[in-house]
Amino acid sequence: MMVTVVGAGPTGLVVACGLLGAGVPVRLVDRAEGAATTSRALGLQPRGTEVLDRLGALGDLRGRSIGIDRISMHVNGKHLTDLRVGRMTKLVTRRVLMIPQAEIEGALRRRFTELGGTIEWATEVVRVEQHEHGVALTTADARPTRSDWLVGCDGAHSAVRKAVGIGFPGVPLAERFLIADVRVDLPLPRDATAVWLRGKDVLLAIPLPGKDLWRIMAPAPADEDITLVDLRKAHAGISAVFGETLWTSSFRFHRRLADTYRRNRLVLAGDAAHVHSLFGGQGMNTGMGDAENLAWKLALVADGRAGSALLDTYEAERRPIAADVLASTTGLTRLVVGDTPLSRLLRDRMIVPLINLPLVQRLIAEKSSQLKVSYRKGPLGGRGLGGRVPDREIGETRLHAELGTRWVFLGPDELGAVAGKRLGDEHVTVLPTDGEAMLVRPDGHLAWRGAPVPDALDARLTGILGA
Repeated sequence: MMVTVVGAGPTGLVVACGLLGAGVPVRLVDRAEGAATTSRALGLQPRGTEVLDRLGALGDLRGRSIGIDRISMHVNGKHLTDLRVGRMTKLVTRRVLMIPQAEIEGALRRRFTELGGTIEWATEVVRVEQHEHGVALTTADARPTRSDWLVGCDGAHSAVRKAVGIGFPGVPLAERFLIADVRVDLPLPRDATAVWLRGKDVLLAIPLPGKDLWRIMAPAPADEDITLVDLRKAHAGISAVFGETLWTSSFRFHRRLADTYRRNRLVLAGDAAHVHSLFGGQGMNTGMGDAENLAWKLALVADGRAGSALLDTYEAERRPIAADVLASTTGLTRLVVGDTPLSRLLRDRMIVPLINLPLVQRLIAEKSSQLKVSYRKGPLGGRGLGGRVPDREIGETRLHAELGTRWVFLGPDELGAVAGKRLGDEHVTVLPTDGEAMLVRPDGHLAWRGAPVPDALDARLTGILGA
């Protein structure tokens, strides 16, 4: 049984690590000549940090990142509020980590290599044909290969998605934005993102790891040269000379959502399934959430322990999450950009000042952390099931350290044996506890809870596995 993953970005790497860790052979290909070195996406939300931690890929990323405690917002040159994204709550126990996507990919590649995987660079998929028992792939060098399952993690312009005609409807959200990673000695704290709003003009300054390294973002007309992003600092009242420019890019914000995440033996994840605004720092983290959800399900199907219908629960659980992210980031983009005089007036006089309220601060921080993601309303949820299980110490074992590619059963050994029989002993960690028993999915969500009765657990697993 072979799974081919197309795209070696964060989403594809999380899928590949999850599958390989579960014992499923993986072929990981990417059209690029080699690993990217530019920063691109930024920021690990607490949920994204959990995903990497569960996979054993977090490594020293925390030590090499910048912890962001607040977003400092200015309107018409006046400081109005600090959104305390670094405030710890009962739910949020990790800071937002500002670190480039290239560094995160590097950590995931190292983990993939540790698991025995290799990446086939310069391998572009140009044709996909599905058959009853597999998928035929043709690459740009005209070399045909076969795979049992195909996962498209190849971005917004996904060749995999296009090859099977899955629709990707959407609309543009804002005009062209410029982005630059530059060295500059700004008179700003390094634990905060600074935002300046003045009419239709917007400026963001985000600290990056490295001496005097910042990301600058600002809107610009379509015919404006990228180097003029330097001049956007003027309305913020900052006197500074920009030095070395490490990376520049320009883009337009779009919101798009694939019509379906699965077609027979082909599955989409990450930007191949959904794209949205950069504001809010949700995209990369949402893609890694897709990947973690998909990996344990596809591993069970590939291993013959579950029917293919289990993969339908992937879309049922993750597509509503993406739709919610699209809605929230669209609203945030329109708020920041202020595309009408009325919206700018509401932004400046009402919405930004409201952020000072402690309740509003907590709700925003918890929402953006993605730790509130729940599958209780999905096909594997109900009656308290599907919610995220917080990390905790059980004896000398940390719960989430056992997850990632494994299930964790909390309860008596004899009941744990039932889970091992259905899921594979090598894929289940049993932590003996007294009282109510609990089975936790590899992605940290609750699969079952109840009295320690073997038939009850077996029946639940039959419902999940469909076999």
